[in-house]
Amino acid sequence: MASAPLEALFARQQAARWRVAATSADQRKAKLRALLDALLAHRAEAQAALAADFRKAPEEVDLTELYPVISEIKDALRHLPRWMKPRKVPTPMGLFGSVGTIVQEPRGVVLIISPWNYPIYLTLGPLVSAIAAGNCAILKPSELTPNTTAFLRRLLAELFPDEEVALGEGDAEAAKALLALPFDHIFFTGSPAVGKAVMKAAAEHLTSVTLELGGKSPVLVDADANLKEAARKIAWGKCLNGGQTCVAPDYVLVHERVHDALVEELKKVLAHFYGQDAIDRKASPDLARIVNGHHLARIKALLDTSGATVAFGGESNAGTRYMAPTLLTNVDPASPVMQEEIFGPLLPILNVPDMDAAVAFVNARPKPLALYVFSGSRRMAESLIARTTAGGSCINDTVLHFAHTGLPTGGVNTSGFGKSHGIHGFKTFSNARGVLRQRTRFSAIQLMYPPYTGFVRRMIDLTLNYF
Repeated sequence: MASAPLEALFARQQAARWRVAATSADQRKAKLRALLDALLAHRAEAQAALAADFRKAPEEVDLTELYPVISEIKDALRHLPRWMKPRKVPTPMGLFGSVGTIVQEPRGVVLIISPWNYPIYLTLGPLVSAIAAGNCAILKPSELTPNTTAFLRRLLAELFPDEEVALGEGDAEAAKALLALPFDHIFFTGSPAVGKAVMKAAAEHLTSVTLELGGKSPVLVDADANLKEAARKIAWGKCLNGGQTCVAPDYVLVHERVHDALVEELKKVLAHFYGQDAIDRKASPDLARIVNGHHLARIKALLDTSGATVAFGGESNAGTRYMAPTLLTNVDPASPVMQEEIFGPLLPILNVPDMDAAVAFVNARPKPLALYVFSGSRRMAESLIARTTAGGSCINDTVLHFAHTGLPTGGVNTSGFGKSHGIHGFKTFSNARGVLRQRTRFSAIQLMYPPYTGFVRRMIDLTLNYF
């Protein structure tokens, strides 16, 4: 899409923004119900689109693409009137006579730039929040998943006029053209490198941004963890979507006493999930393929330069974009596979003498988007959470916090900032406007108007000391 049509689309949304902002809770809920009904009605089309782009199993499409969006919609339908209701706040005595209220008002026209790895969820999830908050929205999905983008185009065109919700399609040049426009908010999900470019472009218009970025999300496994359960949950979280998940376990720090046992359990689980031998795993219908040849080559290069021991897997096939679930041991922390986000089914496993060493390892690196803890001790698990920082965490599980609509999702520093999901997403796409209303002709502050007489000075002293 050329820049001129994008500018015209943006202008139409600007013209419609105040009408859309004035919509009631019931009107916004009607839009969300229509989106919910359309997703359920076109479920098979969504599955087919993602199969074409990723060879993704229909069950995984349901679990990781459709269910999270449906869950977001249902949460908004239940709570939207309460979210929209102005909230009174206590008035300090120094402002006696006035009433303070927080009003959540729409930001206006927002831009949602979504990545290729979860092209339905990470496009429509933020859209649900934007609609709930009363905004117009332009969506820029990734050009790397053309079949899913075509599905989204058809779906949204049936539901919304383009002055309310529209797709801005194209490659990086289209994204650059969109970023040159003065949006009221930008919601970006993707890599830290592109996130910096988004933030730089937004700064030209002082546009607020939400950045959901990546990072190397660690798993800490203590000696008393339930290794069978830990292995199942780590393997599932790592291999979901072929490892192309921003909150996937990126590497494991395991207590040296149970290192070998955990590796053995992981081998058993991966064989159970995807096939007992390399031939079966290569043919597995349940493991998504890598999105394109470029990304497969990047993952293969990380494996080839790791210098690690391949304890399981390691096979790949360029023709089918297949990368086997792979366990790496004897990993050098300085190797490339430990320096950049893997975004594929490679899992480095490093042993540590204790959890203090694991904490030190994590804290010496950029703050991750997610951090996972497996421990049989609640006290130890909470201590590990308290002594580290991450965008979000699970104790004795992986990934699931990202689907919990009651929990804020987002990064910290290099893994992003700003929050999404549920009420947190609604607030992201809203401006919390403070409104003070005087309900009497007299207010306490009038006692401190000029001229600053002795009486006024005494009233100021009284306010400073007691109110």
